[in-house]
Amino acid sequence: MNKLQRLSLFLSALVCAACQLAPAPVPSTPAPSMDPIRIIAFGSCAEQDQPQPIWDAVIASRPDRFVFLGDNIYGDTTDMAVLRAKYEQLGQQPGYRRLRESTQVVATWDDHDYGVNDGGAEYPQKAASKAVFLDFFGEPADSERRLRDGGIYTAYLDGPPGRRVQLLLLDTRWDRSPLTRVSEAEYAARRQRYVGPYTATTGPDARLLGEDQWSWLEAELRRPAEVRIIATSIPFLQEGSGWENWSNFPDERRRLIDLIVDTGAGGVLFITGDTHRAQFSRWTDGVPYPLWEVNSSGLTRNYDRPVPDQYRVGDIYTDDNYGLIRIDWEKSDPEIHMEIRNVENALVMQQTVRLSELQMPSAVR
Repeated sequence: MNKLQRLSLFLSALVCAACQLAPAPVPSTPAPSMDPIRIIAFGSCAEQDQPQPIWDAVIASRPDRFVFLGDNIYGDTTDMAVLRAKYEQLGQQPGYRRLRESTQVVATWDDHDYGVNDGGAEYPQKAASKAVFLDFFGEPADSERRLRDGGIYTAYLDGPPGRRVQLLLLDTRWDRSPLTRVSEAEYAARRQRYVGPYTATTGPDARLLGEDQWSWLEAELRRPAEVRIIATSIPFLQEGSGWENWSNFPDERRRLIDLIVDTGAGGVLFITGDTHRAQFSRWTDGVPYPLWEVNSSGLTRNYDRPVPDQYRVGDIYTDDNYGLIRIDWEKSDPEIHMEIRNVENALVMQQTVRLSELQMPSAVR
């Protein structure tokens, strides 16, 4: 038996063992509820083969829902047996198992769980990877995510009128066109400031989302909701880092901002991952109300690098962390608390806005 055959047998045995040990799938698509959402937890960048003590802190916050923002595992492969085995390593994490038993878990993906670092539409195994992703997160067989010939974007809407929370999970991988890199000489200079190799990609073929996702997103933003949380695996508002974010596709970012304006969508907040640090960003340029982003990364992997960001509010946090959005519906003007918490569940960063601050001018009473 040669080395390749032995490796294949080993991976097959690993997958079989993992399947036998894995907990029964918990459906990830919660039925719409008339109970108001009060606490949403979220995070990104979880190394499946490392300890994950952060889950005890997440569970202690008693969220109504947990959102995985991507890099939920580090797959980085075109071999679906390897990808499944890595998901099962996450599934066997004791803290993650307790999380699944205590709250609803929903997810989108980023590059590493998609299958390739900084990957986009060119990844040859994206359809197979999608099936592995949806299987692991317990997506029902009749789910729109399974039935559509496209990405894994989806939406959830919960709560009674006056307290409705819409959660929109975007897919920034399936249709994304190639990134544009600066020269090696420029990148060498950028590295001294912890700035990455990417710059703006423009033109008619530059895209982060496909047209099917844009049409879906417009329809979703026209649905009535008081709070709208847009989850995107890479930062939306950050500017100047040189790493993956929406500023690499400025026309796409402007298109989403214009779509928020054109649909009259109030109450929008962004939650993002990928960066291996946590921070807040705030955008006021050409928008009818301030746009806020809570960037939480990572659950296990972080870098202490002061990467530039033109729109950052406050400092960065570079130890293991997760994010929380708490909505106090009992206030006459509901308060939205955006939090970053550490592995001990201590509050390390916070911003608070009132719902009236996130409205189109004509909607403010």
